[in-house]
Amino acid sequence: MKYDVKSERADEFISDAEIRETMAYAEAHKSDRPLIVSILKKARECRGVSHREAAVLLASDQPDLTEEMFALAREIKQKFYGNRIVMFAPLYLSNYCVNGCVYCPYHAKNKTIRRRKLTQEEIRQEVIALQDMGHKRLALETGEDPVRNPIEYVLESIRTIYSIKHKNGAIRRVNVNIAATTVENYRRLKEAGIGTYILFQETYNRKNYEALHPTGPKSDYAYHTEAMDRAMTGGIDDVGIGVLFGLDTYRYDFVGLLMHAEHLEARFGVGPHTISVPRLCPADDIDTADFENCVPDEVFHKIVAVLRIAVPYTGMIVSTRESPASRAKVLELGVSQLSGGSRTSVGGYVHEEAADENSAQFDVSDRRSLDEVVAWLLDLGYIPSFCTACYREGRTGDRFMSLVKKGQIANCCLPNALLTLKEYLQDYASPATRQKGEAMIARLLETVPGEKVRENARRYLEAIGEGRRDFRF
Repeated sequence: MKYDVKSERADEFISDAEIRETMAYAEAHKSDRPLIVSILKKARECRGVSHREAAVLLASDQPDLTEEMFALAREIKQKFYGNRIVMFAPLYLSNYCVNGCVYCPYHAKNKTIRRRKLTQEEIRQEVIALQDMGHKRLALETGEDPVRNPIEYVLESIRTIYSIKHKNGAIRRVNVNIAATTVENYRRLKEAGIGTYILFQETYNRKNYEALHPTGPKSDYAYHTEAMDRAMTGGIDDVGIGVLFGLDTYRYDFVGLLMHAEHLEARFGVGPHTISVPRLCPADDIDTADFENCVPDEVFHKIVAVLRIAVPYTGMIVSTRESPASRAKVLELGVSQLSGGSRTSVGGYVHEEAADENSAQFDVSDRRSLDEVVAWLLDLGYIPSFCTACYREGRTGDRFMSLVKKGQIANCCLPNALLTLKEYLQDYASPATRQKGEAMIARLLETVPGEKVRENARRYLEAIGEGRRDFRF
C-alpha cells in the first residue's frame, strides 16, 4: 500500500513498505555522523523529528552520540515536564476475554487463570481502597468479552467510580483502556467523562499481529489500528497509544508507533496525549523465552530517550512491569507518568491475596506501596503529582497541546503539582514521607512563576493544611 499519513486506512497510514524503507535507511546511515549530528541539531529546537530521523538516531552505533541523545532527552524532559511525575493506578474490572492473544494470559483458551468480574459494590470497595492509598487518577482495564463486559458495564462502572467520596478521597480522572469499539460507543465514553482513551497496538507488523491474535474480535488488524481515528471522531481528544515491545522487532514497532502519532497529528491536528512503553514480561501461562524479540535494558532506555526527542510534547507512561532501577533510568530520559502501588489482578486492592493468585494480567516487578514510591521519587528530586486540573478545566486535546508547545502549561503544572502533593501528604503519607514532601514544597514554592500565582499557591497550601481540598489553577 502507498504511504499516506492522512489516510483513514490502517495499511496506508501505517505502511509496511514505508516502515521497511525507513529501517533500511536507518541501517545504512547508522554510522553517518554528519547526518546524526544534524538530526540532533534539529531536535534541539524541541519541535520533534520525523519517524525516519528518529529511526536513524535509534540505530546509531556511536557511543558518544548515544550519550548526546540521552543528554538531549533529559533537557527536553526538563523543559516540558520539569521534575513532575504524574501518579496513577490501574483498576482491573474483569479478566473475561474472548480473544486468542498468544502473549496474554487472558486468552480464551487459558483454563488455569482464575476468571473474575467485579460487581458495582466490589468496584466501590476497590475504589475506596485506592482512595485510601491517595490515588486520584485511575486507568480502567478489562478483557474483551461483549457478553460479560459490554460497554454498558464499563459506563456503569465509570459512574460508580466518580460517585464515590470517601473521607477526603475522590477519583478525579478515569482513563479507560478497553478494546477497540465503535464511534457511537466512543461518544458514550466521552459523555461519561473519561479522561484519556488508551489502546495499545501491541505490534504494527500486520502479518505478525494476525499470527499473535489468531481468534476473536481483536484479530481484525485494521479495525484495531483505526480505533484511535474512531475515538477522535467520537469526540475523545485525549488518546494514548503504545506497543508491547518484544512481540516484533523493536525497530519495526518503534517506527510504526511514531507513524501512528504523525497520522493523528496530520488528520486531527493533535497527536497522542500519551505513549506507553510496556515490555513483554512473564504471566500465568506466558513464558518470555517463547518470544525471540524481547528488548534488553540498554535498548529499552534508548527507545525511551529517542521517543522523548521525537515527540517532545507527548506524555510517556511506564508501569510496574519495570523494576525500580529501570523505572529510575527512564524517568530521567523521558517518562512523565508512573503507576504506584499497582495490582494487576481483579479485586487485588481489597483482597491483596488476589495479587498472588493467577488472575493477574502480568507479573509486577515493582511491588512497593504508593507511599514507598512517593518517598522514592522525592529522594530522587521528583515531584509526585496527583494533578487532574487540565482535564477538569477543559485543557484537553489541541487546547492542551497548544499550551504545551507555547511553553505555557508549566505555569499551571508546578503549582498544581505542589497542591496535590500537599493533599497527599496531609491525608495519606507516612511521617517520613510527609517530612520529605513538606521540605520539597517549601523549597519549590518560591520557584512558582508569577507573583500572583505564587501568592495564590501559598494561600491554597495553607488552606489545605487547615483541611480544605481541591484547589487548582
